[in-house]
Amino acid sequence: MYTDQLKDIIVIGAGVVGLTTAVKIQEKGGYRVTVVAETFPTDPRTIRYTSHWAGAHHVSQAFGDERQKAMDKETFEVMWRDSAPEFGAAAGCFRRHNHTEFRGDGVDPSPWLDYMPDYQKVPEDNLVPGSTAGYTFTTFTLNTPVYINWLLARFLAGGGTTKRMSLQHITQVLEGVDAPNPAAIVACPGVGARFLGGIEDKNVYPIRGQTILLRAPWVKYGRTLSGADGSYVYLMPRCTGDVLIGGIKVANDWFPAVRAKDREEILTRALALSADLAPPHIREAREPTIDDLRPLIVDEGCGLRPGRKGGIRLEVEWIDQGVQDKTRIPVVYNYGHSGMGFQSSWGSASIALGLLESALEKVPNQYLFITYPFPSSPVVKSARPANFWPLTR
Repeated sequence: MYTDQLKDIIVIGAGVVGLTTAVKIQEKGGYRVTVVAETFPTDPRTIRYTSHWAGAHHVSQAFGDERQKAMDKETFEVMWRDSAPEFGAAAGCFRRHNHTEFRGDGVDPSPWLDYMPDYQKVPEDNLVPGSTAGYTFTTFTLNTPVYINWLLARFLAGGGTTKRMSLQHITQVLEGVDAPNPAAIVACPGVGARFLGGIEDKNVYPIRGQTILLRAPWVKYGRTLSGADGSYVYLMPRCTGDVLIGGIKVANDWFPAVRAKDREEILTRALALSADLAPPHIREAREPTIDDLRPLIVDEGCGLRPGRKGGIRLEVEWIDQGVQDKTRIPVVYNYGHSGMGFQSSWGSASIALGLLESALEKVPNQYLFITYPFPSSPVVKSARPANFWPLTR
């Protein structure tokens, strides 16, 4: 959408969802984009910024959600291209590898993982303890701290600007940014959507995770196990030779630091999933224990995934620009990705861009019609009063 004059767009949030959405809008053309955030990828790590702590591999958990599957699939296609060895735009941020999804909960993930390269079922004699089925395919793991900095660099190199602000209300960006007449706001505040004025979405809640980074360059594959008791454990090899292990996901847990008991649980379950995490010379001599993993620990941390009842919020609301200025401006919402921020980032950014362009083509009146186009899904049209959008998907 090229015009003689660029439209100013303000994106709130500089996590993987906010940065990906900013890049997507910017590279469409016709827009001048500013990212406003309290924390950026270049800052020291903090519990207030979740993207630093993510795994992250691409293993969709869409289940029966066709919209989620479409977003995950689009993101996989973009990242598969960017991760291509030698020629990929971000090849140094990824590691392609074989992955095995073990299930002990009776769930067959084939309906939402069938697009993965080399997808096939695991023979019964290759199953790990605690599993009743397994599925193997090729995927990739991201080096997340590097990838989000690459996204930021790509955005800045394309002419984007950033502004550090601690927001109490979304309308603060309308006067605190060097964009006097912004055309729209795109809100990607993650778990902050629960408290940020102008949103205050009580459907948003934290899902606490804790991870451990091991130095184990001999491990070149990924695994996950979803247990019959609801437990979950994973190992993800990175391009650095490190392996991320974890599996803690506790809803409504705001604790901001590493828990010792969670560390022990992660080490125990990860070693049970793969004894290959222990050094080869130890495995050759005896059965390894979690004490053999402790010297391999190079980092550990925790993050608060932005869960949301009803799933990702992707919709538009028109708001007044201020108490005295009743001029209406569209706000596009893109948050509530739970633990799927990286693996659905490009797909949700595409939907957000579509919502933005639809909103800018219309003058707000009594009813605002927004179209939600999803690949391989029927087009759904939603009509709502311009001043009321329920917090649903």
